[in-house]
Amino acid sequence: MFKKLFSGLLGDAKPAAPKKEREAIEYKGFLIIPDPQDVGGQHRVSGWIRKPVEGGETLERRFERSDVVPGEDACVELTVAKSQRYIDDIGDEMFEQEH
Repeated sequence: MFKKLFSGLLGDAKPAAPKKEREAIEYKGFLIIPDPQDVGGQHRVSGWIRKPVEGGETLERRFERSDVVPGEDACVELTVAKSQRYIDDIGDEMFEQEH
C-alpha cells in the first residue's frame, strides 16, 4: 500500500499513453479538432482550430473554454458548436497576435 502511494508521489508511476487525436471536422475552410480534457469525471471544452494555407503550411490556434459537461460525446458536440461560432465571429483574425 505504501509502495503504491510513494511511487505515485515520487514519479515512479508509468506515464499515461498519449491520446489519439480526433478526426478533424471541416467548417468554412477551417479544421476543428475536438480535444476534450477530463477534469474529475467531467470534460472541459477544448481543442484546436487549424487552417491550411498556401505552401503547405497550417495555421493553428489552441482553445480551451471554462465549460464542462458530464459526457465526452456531449463535450465534443459543444466543442464543435463553440468552434463554429468562434470561426464565424473572428475568422482568420484568430491567427494574428492576441485580439
